Amino acid sequence: MKNRSESQLIESGFSPQAGMFELGQQLYHKTTHAEALMRSDKAKDISPAEILCITSYPPRECGIATYSQDLIKALNNKFSNSLAIKVCALESDSSHFVYPKEVKYTLDTSRATGYKTLCKDINQDPDIKIVLIQHEFGFFRKQEKAFLQLLSGIDKPVAIVFHTVLPHPDAELKSKIRAITTACQSVIVMTHISEGILINDYEVPGQKITVIPHGTHLVSHVDKTNLKLKYDLTNRKVLTTFGLLSSGKSIETTLEALPSIVDECPEVVFLIIGKTHPEVVKTEGETYRKSLEAKVKKYGLQKHVIFINKYLALPDLLEYLQLTDIYLFTTNDPNQAVSGTFVYAMSCACPIISTPIPHAKEVLTKDTGIIFDFRDSAALASAVVGLFKNEPQRRSMSSNALQTIVSTAWENSAVAHAMLFGQIGNGAIKLKYNRPSINFSHMKQMTTPIGIIQFAKNNQPDISTGYTLDDNARALVAICMYLQLTCYEKSIHSIRRYFRFIKNCLQSDGSFLNYMDKNMRFTDQNTSTNLDDSNGRAIWALGYMLSIPNLLPAELIKEAEEVFDKAVQHFESVRSPRAMAFAIKGIYYHHTGTKSTKHVALLTTLADRLAAMYKYEKEDNWNWYESYLTYANSILPEAMLCAWHVTGQSEYKDIANASFDFLLSQTFNDNGIEVISNKHWLHKGEQPGHFGEQPIDVAYTILALEKFYETFHLEYYREKMEIAFNWFLGKNRLHQIIYNPCTGGCYDGLEETHINLNQGAESTVSYLLARLTMEKYRQI
Repeated sequence: MKNRSESQLIESGFSPQAGMFELGQQLYHKTTHAEALMRSDKAKDISPAEILCITSYPPRECGIATYSQDLIKALNNKFSNSLAIKVCALESDSSHFVYPKEVKYTLDTSRATGYKTLCKDINQDPDIKIVLIQHEFGFFRKQEKAFLQLLSGIDKPVAIVFHTVLPHPDAELKSKIRAITTACQSVIVMTHISEGILINDYEVPGQKITVIPHGTHLVSHVDKTNLKLKYDLTNRKVLTTFGLLSSGKSIETTLEALPSIVDECPEVVFLIIGKTHPEVVKTEGETYRKSLEAKVKKYGLQKHVIFINKYLALPDLLEYLQLTDIYLFTTNDPNQAVSGTFVYAMSCACPIISTPIPHAKEVLTKDTGIIFDFRDSAALASAVVGLFKNEPQRRSMSSNALQTIVSTAWENSAVAHAMLFGQIGNGAIKLKYNRPSINFSHMKQMTTPIGIIQFAKNNQPDISTGYTLDDNARALVAICMYLQLTCYEKSIHSIRRYFRFIKNCLQSDGSFLNYMDKNMRFTDQNTSTNLDDSNGRAIWALGYMLSIPNLLPAELIKEAEEVFDKAVQHFESVRSPRAMAFAIKGIYYHHTGTKSTKHVALLTTLADRLAAMYKYEKEDNWNWYESYLTYANSILPEAMLCAWHVTGQSEYKDIANASFDFLLSQTFNDNGIEVISNKHWLHKGEQPGHFGEQPIDVAYTILALEKFYETFHLEYYREKMEIAFNWFLGKNRLHQIIYNPCTGGCYDGLEETHINLNQGAESTVSYLLARLTMEKYRQI
């Protein structure tokens, strides 16, 4: 076997970094702009469409600057092959900054001439296809007329994001907002409450408004106890607030509540994170912060309040939020439409206590937080003490907060913005999802010396659920695929681990058991569950392993061959269609690797059984093997195609084609792929129900599509591979990511209204099977 060194892997685009149990933790390719344009013949003549974002931008310190930077980063991560995001940075008076390379223009908002120049530049720049404006009243207050002239003068589609929407406007304000919205093709707000205000109070047409919630960060959740230890907060009950400090934050509301809280919970500590807002410093200096420090001293709270007077880097901020027991949002401004701070806190699974701004009223329920009135310190104290004394409620709120807010991840915000750009872009926007780096870090976290753990709670392995043959078989296939792609010899260690698990499940009669507890004891579930499909998956994994004998040590191949030969004979009596299909695939791969014909007769027997099932059930408009479509459907036509490859029997190929075409007609539509629901099988004569979609079914579809593409070289199949893979990236019924790029895990399912946030072995390995398959076509 030709082993590739780590330096060779890096040069060719693979990164075998530390982790993944001696396997590269993260495999990725670096795509230059030129490489991206060469991925398909269609792309060679198409440059990414440029979106100009007019906004405040770092290093300027303000909430909208951070918001825009996060949004642009997410858009680049997901759509850099389709979109080129540039920035016009807003400045005021004498403020000037050294900006990053994406800043193409700057605008001094205090000077009218700058607006005219910017309008001319935008109109004369052929690269700019859409203009996105982040609006806050303070940005353009000094030149409102010039700003409106800018909007009216731009001859490209304009979308405007209102960060504040004031209710009950007077005639003057209503006229200004109506003039702004009339000049724009699209209006974005972050809450449905703001949408309602625009429609009802400003009479803005509803069809012009899109609600895209404030984005938030995906977090790889870590143990709170360890974080408190790191920050010297062990055994403390932590209250936190963060953001650039100003009197509008009403921090004094908490300080005035704190003596009562300390009386009941003497271990409490209140973290006030953030420096004073730069605009406040210009006009007031540190007067507000000093007033807060004086209150701390007045109430004798020096041991219970910590000021963290700096602008924290995002990783540090997210750690502070993860160690927080309750997050407090105490603004005294009832017209503050949204808050990025408490959505960040929710993404870190913090229970929230907030004043009743529109965002809080829309997001928080009794299950996710508590709302109290402005400046009501007594109510705040009561709410905090009540939560501290009710740990089950606090834990429940934590879990519910995370479930509520995850749909607003920046990745999902990027998808929503990109879809809107496509709608208003006059045909200039052709979206192409970037393929994420191949990342094994969550699979590593889920794996012990025994094998891969079955389930996870969120992204934390749940060892109490034990192990299954199913998951370890799929993991073995995934690592073998990785070895094929990289020739990275250290991955053989992981192959041995998953193979040993499979071998340990083998029984004396050639069958396998499936369920094993954390102590490597087989559980009673093995006697109450049909294990035929699990046995079939084991044959598939062993066959796949045996298909790459030139990449594995001879002694390992010999051992796997012995297990395969003993186990495959068990299938003489199996009648389960998917078990037979997995076994056919295993025998096919065994045949391709060894050229042995010793199991071809069994493959033929199994294929004949599937063919007989197909002929029995086939009717007009129903070309299938059963009277219903259930789970793992695509392996049936794929198995028949594999049987044709081995035997040359044309009937197998004809059935494979007819049944696969039928399946694709039931699962692909104008929205992309919508696999059969695990909540409602599709019976003959019924309409499909699509919520309850599982990553494993999408992955199996991609594997089957690749087999048909390799066989018939029809672009139709490769295009559907791309469509199906984009399901993981947000091109699905809910327009939400299923693959979590923060953890490297994959969510367990797409439900009717939400994502199942657990990232278990089945879903994570299924995603990796799909991603590794797509890697073979990285230049397409």
